[in-house]
Amino acid sequence: MACSITLRGVLCGVLIALAPGLMADSRDKEPAPHFHAVTTSGERFTNDSVKGKVVLLEFWTTWCPYCFADAPVVDKLGKEFEPKGMVLLAINVGESKKKVKKYLEEHPRSCRIVLMEDTNLAAMYQANVYPIYVVIDREGNIIGTRRGSVGERGLRRMLADAGLASPDDDDS
Repeated sequence: MACSITLRGVLCGVLIALAPGLMADSRDKEPAPHFHAVTTSGERFTNDSVKGKVVLLEFWTTWCPYCFADAPVVDKLGKEFEPKGMVLLAINVGESKKKVKKYLEEHPRSCRIVLMEDTNLAAMYQANVYPIYVVIDREGNIIGTRRGSVGERGLRRMLADAGLASPDDDDS
């Protein structure tokens, strides 16, 4: 019983938090905050280095079942849209390099991984629930932010709002 009350409360809180974004005018564009990120392979990214590209940020943790379930879809979209000008950064939040490395050995990812210690992004987007997805358009504006799993269709919609579409999107 206590669990369902807590879940109900959480769901109400999420709906209240999302409501303003659902009603926001699409013409109101918020510039992405200035960031820096270094991937586990040493690639460096900033607002300037991604200018002219669509950016998908995924905030995740090793213990999050939704992050685990979404990972193959996120990686698939990364491969599909990278040739069309998308940069995908998967930011692990709050875990040690050793823990993330071990996790990735068991559950490999094909996207760029960033550790929280190597970026200021987690603090900027208040990454405290997982996963969180943020899409930034080619002009450097935040197009959408979603907290929680949105599935492939939801991610494709967010990317389409930033100007990226695939042939599969025509039949929806």
